[in-house]
Amino acid sequence: MSDITIYHNPNCGTSRNTLALLRERGLEPKVVEYLKVGWSEPQLKDLLKRLGVPARAILRLRGTHAEALGLTDPSASDQTLIAAMVREPILVERPIVVTPKSAALCRPAQAVLALI
Repeated sequence: MSDITIYHNPNCGTSRNTLALLRERGLEPKVVEYLKVGWSEPQLKDLLKRLGVPARAILRLRGTHAEALGLTDPSASDQTLIAAMVREPILVERPIVVTPKSAALCRPAQAVLALI
C-alpha cells in the first residue's frame, strides 16, 4: 500500500505527467479516479485542510460550467463550492497529490517533486 495518493483524471495531460513523474522515481501511488468515484463533503474538507487553501483554490473553471452555476461569484461560500464539487466532481482541479509530507495541487506536474 502506497503512502502517496493522486486524485487523477486520466484524460488530463498534467495529471498523466504527474503520475509519470512519481512512477519514474519508483513510487507507485494510490490512484483515485475521482471522476468515477466522486467526492464526499468530509473528504473534500479534509483535503482542503491538508492543502491549506479555501475551496475556491481547487475550483476548476476550464471545461466546466462553474460560471453558469454562479460558483465564480466572489460571494460564493466554501460550503456552496464544496456542495457543488460533491455533486459534480469535474469541478475539482487536478491533479491533487497527498503524501505524508504534505499535499498540493500539482499544476505544473513538477510541483509534485516538492512532496516527495
